[in-house]
Amino acid sequence: MPIFDFLSGQFVDVIEWTDGTRDTLVHRFERYGHEIKYGAKLTVREGQAAVFVHEGQLADVFMPGLYMLETNNMPVMTTLQHWDHGFRSPFKSEIYFVSTTRMTDLKWGTKNPVTLRDPEFGPVRLRAFGSYAIKVSDPGRFLTEIVGTDGEFTRDEIQFQIRNMIVQAASRALASSRIPVLDMAANTDELGRIVAEQISATTAEYGITVPELYVENISLPPAVEAALDKRTSMGVLGDLEKYRHFAASEAMQNAATTPGSGMGMGLGAGMGMAMGSMMAPGPWGPRPAGAQASQAAPPPPPPVEHVWHVAKGGATSGPFSKARLGRMVAEGEVARETYVWTQGQDGWQKAEDVAELAQLFTVMPPPPPPGS
Repeated sequence: MPIFDFLSGQFVDVIEWTDGTRDTLVHRFERYGHEIKYGAKLTVREGQAAVFVHEGQLADVFMPGLYMLETNNMPVMTTLQHWDHGFRSPFKSEIYFVSTTRMTDLKWGTKNPVTLRDPEFGPVRLRAFGSYAIKVSDPGRFLTEIVGTDGEFTRDEIQFQIRNMIVQAASRALASSRIPVLDMAANTDELGRIVAEQISATTAEYGITVPELYVENISLPPAVEAALDKRTSMGVLGDLEKYRHFAASEAMQNAATTPGSGMGMGLGAGMGMAMGSMMAPGPWGPRPAGAQASQAAPPPPPPVEHVWHVAKGGATSGPFSKARLGRMVAEGEVARETYVWTQGQDGWQKAEDVAELAQLFTVMPPPPPPGS
């Protein structure tokens, strides 16, 4: 070490540290021979603490403030070494600056899925992810338990250990929470609080606290998520039989209001009925893999029931089913001369001229002959 470095070290009497990295937890103040001039000024800023180590022993911890390094304000140091003035016996000690600010946006996540028993789905595997923050609460303990003699200690050197503790606690919390999988998204705050409480005792031994811990996401395996999406879709559709009838009715009404689309809509309704029959269990379902091509073809789907529109008093109404028309005939709302129309019919016709509806009038006698 050149003589000029030695002399500059003797005359430097201001000890301070400013950090621009935002990830350094501990910084050792470097001096030639660790010699500090008697009466030097120590500046400890907010969010810092200064730890003095003398001959391997922790001597003093200084919190934010401005200090004159003299024996009258360092009683602990006085018991370790006698101080003289000037260059005859400079104070030899190591000074570590410890950041006490929060280190935020640290990530954690389960490497492997956590298996638990869900009350609705049975055994399931979950993954959890989130973020957390750490803060040095006891600089002296943190230095002696974790840092040692490391002159530049960053958060990357401790976050791996903290992350392992969080993952272990999170696995226990998920497995023992007895919260249904579908309700976990609404209980992430509670899970985060449980995990933070479980690791607080261990982190306190390191001189660290975890003031913030968030569970940001709890996810199922992709195959289970796909099955859950299908189940959700089925829940939206509801009763497939009712949905099939609804779709057929919608198709017929659209055909009735769209000129020239009778043939297309008829085919569409027939295909919808056929698809519904394929979805329902029974002899018309899809053939299993490997079935012979010569297997007998399934019977055709049943014919689509006609619905009828009624023209009366210059206005139309409907559509009505055949059963409904039967009640209207009995109530006198529809007569033999009433004009009706259904999909595929060539214009309006009298009800008595339609073969399918003529039978509705057989139970009623014809009008009396003229002059009777």
